[in-house]
Amino acid sequence: MRCVSCRMGLDHCHGTVMLHESGGVECTDPHCSDAEPARHALVVECGSIQGGCDCQATFYAELPRVS
Repeated sequence: MRCVSCRMGLDHCHGTVMLHESGGVECTDPHCSDAEPARHALVVECGSIQGGCDCQATFYAELPRVS
């Protein structure tokens, strides 16, 4: 059985896109050629994954401190 998008010939990916707080975007499918969120049925923010994401520590460490 194929997914609806495959049957309709739509440009899509079966991976999950992760939106990073640093502005980056990546897909869990190593063969994905375009991590555009519109091509993916599943899109998550990196802060919502269990254990967090390495970019969060980097992102917050780079923010200017308010005195």
